[in-house]
Amino acid sequence: MKRAQEILLQLLQPLLGEVRCRRLLTRVAAPTDLRAERGTDASRALLAHALNLLLLEDLMERVPLARAYVEESFRSGRPIQFDHGALRTVKWPDCGALPNGEAAITRILLPLGYRHAADYPLPKLAMTGRAYCHIDYPSQLAQFFVSELHPEQFSAPFQQAVTRVLSTGREPLSATAQSLLQQLAERGSLPLTAALTLLPEMRACFACHHEPPRLADYELLLNESKEMAWIATEGQAYNHGTDRVADVVALADAQKAIGRPMKDAVEVSRSGRVLQTAYRACQVERLFVDTAGHLLARQVPGSFFEFITRHNTTDPITGKETIDLSFDAANATGIFKMTAG
Repeated sequence: MKRAQEILLQLLQPLLGEVRCRRLLTRVAAPTDLRAERGTDASRALLAHALNLLLLEDLMERVPLARAYVEESFRSGRPIQFDHGALRTVKWPDCGALPNGEAAITRILLPLGYRHAADYPLPKLAMTGRAYCHIDYPSQLAQFFVSELHPEQFSAPFQQAVTRVLSTGREPLSATAQSLLQQLAERGSLPLTAALTLLPEMRACFACHHEPPRLADYELLLNESKEMAWIATEGQAYNHGTDRVADVVALADAQKAIGRPMKDAVEVSRSGRVLQTAYRACQVERLFVDTAGHLLARQVPGSFFEFITRHNTTDPITGKETIDLSFDAANATGIFKMTAG
């Protein structure tokens, strides 16, 4: 029987190398209950945690400020507590070979043991956000906040540009990976060899899978929806990862004091129990197609890193105090502005 940490190392080292793998595992607090697992197979929870760690590592590669913060937190004696990650999708009939909307991502999340927790309408953005929470360790494994944009609420030229961008979408999952996801959904675990096959393909789903957009299309999208313009260059890449901290207001003040590009104000939920802020998105270089069909590079908003404080609430069924794992539509709308440029 292997300990969870042993299996986790076996899953991550082929993808990250030993040095990066061990560094990552020391920078992120391990879910307490997950560490107690024993077995020879990789459970759905263990695979979910492995995927979350890979996505966080990928984010830190693209967002230097995230890496700097995580390293500073580690040096201060505190590994981060990974609260949730977020990504964006488009509810549109022509996404090329990709499933429509959030199905491109939920086909990964559901077999991993995630379940839909709540909807968060975002009317100002013409989007809907949905939270996915893990069945086995809801307060310990990072949640996913998956948003869908609704192009039908925009102009006809906008919709045509969406089709031109998304219709080139490619399928990142092989037939083998799709079969393994079905097995995982049915069994709740996979043999280690199968898990090693599936994990890199799941990771690959969180990326941009369409061709570089025409510059004219990008500018048209940007004029009506900065969120759709972001999707045009970043696809289903991790939009942000989040550290759960004790006092997000104090953290924001400290980060501003050292010159970090922070959101102006902390977002506070209607309940007062969920507080969020974030770094502004870093700038990344992406390729576009000009009117002559040539590729050119431009600086556009990329991803970012977020911070959240969650206070306790009373469980309506048990009457016990429990951490508030909910999100807030107004908070989310404010956080979306981090990639507005």
